[in-house]
Amino acid sequence: MTTAIRLGTRRSALAMSQSSMVARALEEKAGRPVELVEIVSEGDVSRASLSQLGGTGVFATRLREALLAGECDLLVHSLKDLPTAGAPGLLVAATPVRADARDVVLTRDGTPLAELPVGARVGTGSPRRIAQVRRANPGVQVHDLRGNVDSRMQRVRDGELDAIVLAAAGLSRLGSDIDLAMEFQDLGGWPTAAGQGALAVETRLDIDDDLLRAIRALDDPATRFAVTVERAVLAGVEAGCHAPVGIHADFAGDELRVSAVVYGEPGVEITAESAEVVAQEYIHAQGGGDGADAARRVVPRRASEIGTEVAGQLLDRGASDIVTPSTTT
Repeated sequence: MTTAIRLGTRRSALAMSQSSMVARALEEKAGRPVELVEIVSEGDVSRASLSQLGGTGVFATRLREALLAGECDLLVHSLKDLPTAGAPGLLVAATPVRADARDVVLTRDGTPLAELPVGARVGTGSPRRIAQVRRANPGVQVHDLRGNVDSRMQRVRDGELDAIVLAAAGLSRLGSDIDLAMEFQDLGGWPTAAGQGALAVETRLDIDDDLLRAIRALDDPATRFAVTVERAVLAGVEAGCHAPVGIHADFAGDELRVSAVVYGEPGVEITAESAEVVAQEYIHAQGGGDGADAARRVVPRRASEIGTEVAGQLLDRGASDIVTPSTTT
């Protein structure tokens, strides 16, 4: 009998959906069944805001403990929730093709965020999104938002809130019927969290070679390069993943374009941008053998260098006066 691969996951509907997607893809690559192992994290049981819980890593810590203890063979994370520092004994072996990285504002009647009346109630628990909402419409009231996607949307349906801000990728992966009006935010003016829309497939360093090869076959080099840049920016300004920092990197042909914003008090923003051709450096990470292994060492290093350069621009322009250093990134 073929032994099943155990994939650890949070039990939320979104986490289960994401993990199921990876499980089906891994079954094809590994030729073995994959079963989901539900793991409860502190972030799943506490109703406190993310900032009160500590933000960075609140969903990842318990899952990583389970992986190291041998309760499962791999994990699937929303990359934006993963601390930028690696965990001892573990590695992110794959970042599948990224989904839509944009944020979406949901309302009952389709009124754009910028046109909501003074006093309108907008729900979000993210310091970055709070800053972006107030930038778009200084007259609204921002309310903390926790819970699953359906319960968040219900607060708009019930009239408790006039709008909420969610990640487009989460809505897409859930496949829910959306009966609210959606206003997608342009990434140029509304950059999102580092790694938003991307998944991270994490396993142990001592995992068997066959399983590691199967997991690595799920990796998308362009996604990995872009999110490595974004996370290097976040690490470079010493900010946690829930800090008021918006970052987005993507490819236009062979050119990687990066934009980053650190949000301070209303009207205070620090921006940085970068653009360079890197196609030949990231594409060779595909395949197997010594060449691919060497590329896997080179690619993250170059991506990290680009991110560090962008972070340096932000710091030179005063980002450290805005961002509170994180001790858990």
